[in-house]
Amino acid sequence: MFLKIKRKINPELDIKSFTDEELIAQYKNTSDNNIFSELFDRYTHLIFGVCMKYLKNEAESKDAVMQVFEQLFTKLKTQEIQNFKNWIYTVAKNFCLMKIRYEQSLHKHKDEYYANIQQEIMESTELFHPLNKEELNDRIPKLKKGIEQLKSDQRRCIELLYLQEKSYKEVVNITGYSMKQVKSYIQNGKRNLKIFLENE
Repeated sequence: MFLKIKRKINPELDIKSFTDEELIAQYKNTSDNNIFSELFDRYTHLIFGVCMKYLKNEAESKDAVMQVFEQLFTKLKTQEIQNFKNWIYTVAKNFCLMKIRYEQSLHKHKDEYYANIQQEIMESTELFHPLNKEELNDRIPKLKKGIEQLKSDQRRCIELLYLQEKSYKEVVNITGYSMKQVKSYIQNGKRNLKIFLENE
C-alpha cells in the first residue's frame, strides 16, 4: 500500500528484535536507513489509521503518512522520545489538524475573494441592487463559474489582485504586463463577469 524505504542489509544487526527506544538510539548514532525503515514498517498502519480518522480520505491519508515520516528524518535526531508509539501518534494527529485548519482557512479566504469581486461588480454598475448575505452567498457559485470562463489574462490578473491580495504594481511585476494592460484586463474581466451574471 505504501512505498518501502530502501534497505541496505547489515547482517550484524538484528534490528527486528530491537525495542523502539533502541532503534531510535541507533538511528541517532548512525543515521542508518535500515533502522528508519524498521520504524516505518512497524507504525505505517497506525499512522494511516490516525490520518484516516481526521482526513477521511484514503489518498490524502496515504500522502500524509509519507509526509509525517519525512519529518522524522530530522525530528528523531533532535528530540528526546520516551514512548515512540505515543509520540508518533501525536505527531500524526497534529499534522492532520494543521492540514485541516490550513484548508479551512484557504476555503474561507477563497469565499471572501469571490465576495469581494461580487461587491466590486455590484458597486460598479447600477444594474445590481444591494444584496443581503443570503443572496450574495447564492451568487458565489455562479461567480466561480464565470471566473473560470474568463480569458486567461483577465482571470490571472483578477485572481492575483483579489485572491492573493496583490497590489496593481505587484500584478505588473508578476505577470510582465504593463500597468495599462493590467487595469484593462481587470476592468474587462469584471465587465465580462457582470454580463455573465446578468445572463445566468
